[in-house]
Amino acid sequence: MENYTYPNHVLLLEGLKVTQQSAYPAFILFLIIYIFTMVANIGLISLISMERSLHQPMYILFCNLPLNDIVGATVMIPRLLWDILTTAPERYITYTECVIQAFYTHVYATTSHTVLMIMAFDRYVAICNPLRYATIMTNKMVIRLSMSAWGVAIVLVGILLGLTIRLSRCRSNIFNPYCDNASLFKLSCENVFINNIYGLIFTVVLFVSSIGSISLTYLKIAIVCLSSKNSSLNSKALTTCSTHLLVYLIVLGCGFTIIVLHRFPAFADLRKVSSVLGSVVPTCLNPIIYGLQTKEIKQRIFRVFLELDAKIN
Repeated sequence: MENYTYPNHVLLLEGLKVTQQSAYPAFILFLIIYIFTMVANIGLISLISMERSLHQPMYILFCNLPLNDIVGATVMIPRLLWDILTTAPERYITYTECVIQAFYTHVYATTSHTVLMIMAFDRYVAICNPLRYATIMTNKMVIRLSMSAWGVAIVLVGILLGLTIRLSRCRSNIFNPYCDNASLFKLSCENVFINNIYGLIFTVVLFVSSIGSISLTYLKIAIVCLSSKNSSLNSKALTTCSTHLLVYLIVLGCGFTIIVLHRFPAFADLRKVSSVLGSVVPTCLNPIIYGLQTKEIKQRIFRVFLELDAKIN
């Protein structure tokens, strides 16, 4: 790399470390994951949009999740595919592109939590206050919840990146498979104490509010279900809540794995692979989990396939 020089606005991205023998298999794997993620998530949004029986607050709020997965996959995987087939000295990226990727990467990660929080609120109202559900979960409330989920993420991440952009740069190497806030402020030789403090507060507030609100929600739902003798209510609560909880645990597990591995420099390569998988895996698992576990969506998917089969035959 000593033989290569780059303009000040161009950075050298480490990319995903793969051997020459595994480059094409890795490329094909990530390409298949990306195609599946896009088809599955766009398909779910289209299905909910076209099927009138799914025009309910629960499914409308759920549309935020596949939309966020599309953002997360698009900002991450195409760049990875390019870097896999590119030699290390040619994996350059402009500073502006790097900031944009970092912004959308953090928005995706933050919105994964905020969307699941508003979905948990919907389940709480539906199960704990069923008689008031229609008056509480109006179209206006659904719009407000969706806007708050995205708005909070955009504002918090905007401040996070704003504190980093203000710094001058004395380095040009990004030692990560993709651009994120930590990689960007490490390019500076200035004091990054404020960046570290805000990043820590941001992470703690996000995880504490996320874990706290969802734990409290499920505790109240569990109390209602245990005190209720309505078997149909309990069955519906178990079906919808188990799907939501499984998706949340996947997001939480991926996030905690990356945070824990950050504390162990010896596992730097493992952390980098985990950070990629932590962003990629949920985007393709979420539509599978919701598509197979949610009765109404599963029935509609089967109906679509039956209609297509009838037209072909």
